[in-house]
Amino acid sequence: MTTDATLTHDGLTPDGCGRVLLIACGALAREIIALRKGHGWDHLDLQCLPAIYHSRPEKIEPAVRQAVTQYRDHYDRIFVVYADCGTGGQLQATCDEMGVKMIAGPHCYSFYEGNDAFATLDEVTSFYLTDFLVRQFDAFVWEPLGLSKHPQLRDMYFGNYEKLVYQAQVKNPELVEKARECADRLGLEFEYRFTGYGDLKRTLQTL
Repeated sequence: MTTDATLTHDGLTPDGCGRVLLIACGALAREIIALRKGHGWDHLDLQCLPAIYHSRPEKIEPAVRQAVTQYRDHYDRIFVVYADCGTGGQLQATCDEMGVKMIAGPHCYSFYEGNDAFATLDEVTSFYLTDFLVRQFDAFVWEPLGLSKHPQLRDMYFGNYEKLVYQAQVKNPELVEKARECADRLGLEFEYRFTGYGDLKRTLQTL
């Protein structure tokens, strides 16, 4: 599945009847599909916006607004699977204006950890990776920061960080080793933390 296009609903035609559309960050696509399949949540359809908006938060709010406008007449409910994600409260304001709900939290690292638990952490010197970001480290971290061409910039970007925290959604030894390599490349200590799906799973259960 591409992370910026296809509406997935197993061939069913959206026509209300209890169906819920999830408008989500493409970086959450694999996890949402796994939860949907694993729990038989066949009433949930998924529309993903480009995962690169993870790095361009100014694009999130207008894209969500457009998607809600496009699909709202075809669904009983629409739910936005973005946290604030760097929008400075704009996404919440838009969701309130359009009468749709969104997942709580400042960002995905928080709701994967569990928002209540994350709020108690004092980890301002930690750099976080999820399963998606471990898989896409070069495309979403290394290359956008220009580190392949200018490796000397690494310490400027990451000099104030102390450790890389890998928040794992699934238990995968290969991803753990890749995350450890990412920490080495950034010159950071490494911490593995299995969070599972955290508040993402708990939130989707309520739908």
